[in-house]
Amino acid sequence: MIDLLLFVEEFCPRRALPVLALLACCSSASLGANYITGAVRNQSRGEPAAGDEVILAQLETGMQEEARAKTDSQGSFTLNVQHPDKPYLVRVIHQGVSYDQQASAGQALSIQVFDAATHVQGITGTIEILRTGTIGSLLHVSDMVEIKNESSPPLTQAGERTFEMYLPANAKIDSVLAAGPEKMSMTISAALVPGQPGHYTVNFPLRPGATKFAFNYDLPYDGHVAFQTRHAYPLQQMAVMIPPTMKFSSRSPAFKILPIGNSGYQVQAANQLQEGEGPGFEVSGTGALPPLGDQGKKQARSQSQAVPNRVVSAPRRGALPSLANIDTRLKQTQPPSQSLVLAGLTSVLLATCVLLVWRARKARSFSAAQSVAPRPRQGNRPQPDWKL
Repeated sequence: MIDLLLFVEEFCPRRALPVLALLACCSSASLGANYITGAVRNQSRGEPAAGDEVILAQLETGMQEEARAKTDSQGSFTLNVQHPDKPYLVRVIHQGVSYDQQASAGQALSIQVFDAATHVQGITGTIEILRTGTIGSLLHVSDMVEIKNESSPPLTQAGERTFEMYLPANAKIDSVLAAGPEKMSMTISAALVPGQPGHYTVNFPLRPGATKFAFNYDLPYDGHVAFQTRHAYPLQQMAVMIPPTMKFSSRSPAFKILPIGNSGYQVQAANQLQEGEGPGFEVSGTGALPPLGDQGKKQARSQSQAVPNRVVSAPRRGALPSLANIDTRLKQTQPPSQSLVLAGLTSVLLATCVLLVWRARKARSFSAAQSVAPRPRQGNRPQPDWKL
């Protein structure tokens, strides 16, 4: 290329400038097609994130690592792409927490990272939706909780016990799922707190923004089950969905029925719950929730690029850090009308019913010591689990 530029300049001096510009553009375009570039910014400090590890993984080959770099003093990085026609994931690791973004060759990324702390102020719960139905002698429960991190300055809460969940003491966990603000969902592990039946903790970072967890579990069922709610954070709204053939009851005046206009299920909701013990309720009778429908299935099929918990390392490279280990919004205040609550709840229900379970079952998760591993489903049982 340099020899060609010298030739042009020597023999065509008057036309050298436009030719040089054209050649520079062609060279830049060729270079861009084989690289992914980006800039990483530490939003906690308002400055470039220097010295962070950046990993390029190819999505279609089980998260095979393809390149690795470090951000420079300006937070910039360049990754060499070997297969420009393939989809990629770029992972930046900052203070032990991963920040992921899907990318393609030639793309310039802007990635935000945050400093990590074991305890962060400004974390609250937005909504919990408990969805249940009977399967033979079991009551299957899919309990989805959304947590919002509005810390200032923005920080990521990371550590061994980033979130705590309280289930019935005799619950048998089928799977635990999580999705961060990047909306990349995965199977994670839950650890039972010794001596506290039903009290589980997870190690999944609460990044600034919304993080969703779904606990899918079974309970022995003889036609009646009592629930005693408890929350790790204040919660704006809790909704309980049951089939129309089942009965909901509660001694607490907090729960109110929502007239959703759908005969396929009934919904009871309670607003503005405090941290700690909440209102109890009971469900009785039998019934299965309706299938999630073709629309949800099509959405699941279209999201073919799941991010598995386990990644395969390239030769002489370490595996990418486990998403499970280092890693719906319903903006609900006291509702001015039932229609506002209904609109928000319906949006959550439609947006959070299929994809996470579909993705999670295509990926294997690591189970840490003393963690609860997912149990295999039996038979052709319905799938009332949440997607995140």
